[in-house]
Amino acid sequence: MSAPELKAHERLDDLMKSGRHIIQNTQEFCFSLDAVLLAHFPIYRARERVLELGTGTGVIPLLIADEVRRVDAVELSPVMAELAARNVALNALEQKVFVRRGDYRAIRSLYAAESFDRVLANPPYRPVRQGEISRLTGVARARHELTATLDDVVTAARYALRYGGRFTLVHLPERLGEIFVALHAHQMEPKRLRFVQPKADRGPNMVLIEAVVGAAPGGLRTAPPLVVHEADGSYTEEILRIYGGEEQKA
Repeated sequence: MSAPELKAHERLDDLMKSGRHIIQNTQEFCFSLDAVLLAHFPIYRARERVLELGTGTGVIPLLIADEVRRVDAVELSPVMAELAARNVALNALEQKVFVRRGDYRAIRSLYAAESFDRVLANPPYRPVRQGEISRLTGVARARHELTATLDDVVTAARYALRYGGRFTLVHLPERLGEIFVALHAHQMEPKRLRFVQPKADRGPNMVLIEAVVGAAPGGLRTAPPLVVHEADGSYTEEILRIYGGEEQKA
């Protein structure tokens, strides 16, 4: 791979996955651990067509492209959509990953109904009324529900998914009750769940959830917690394996 031309405030990072790299804009929202964990949580099938809602830099499509047939990704911000498309081209994935600039709240104008096997989302975590909102517009959109609410993302996922399709998202444990209610209201039932803890002696600060369209209630499987840091602050072996690109079956 030849060195890409970087614009102001951009940097090139190594994804440690299939030799891939990603351009990030430090004035916008740079991906973090939650996106990486979300990418590794599903058990993919080779023929799956996947949609990501709110792709940002496009990191998740880059991480999962080898596992599935096709990845579509939608992004509201023109800056981030252009950056995601550049990252697809940088890694020569134009025949596998397709970025579209658009608003998934208007998903009916973007994709045909029930045309995907799996939807992934790392949506804004907090309602506008909660927490300090970043002065950087891109960061604010990623963290707070300024442009899309929890119900918006669940609605879009259900529209895009076929019967029996799977919706996988990462969110805050404190909103788990709201998430389950929203999923049920849109004909989806949670079937897999895993909490993420910063350390073994700390409570979870993230939760990974997989729901299935049209599934009967019940049968939720909860995996052992995923611990991010050892007591000394270093990454646990499982996190190091994930960052190294090894397949994880949560």
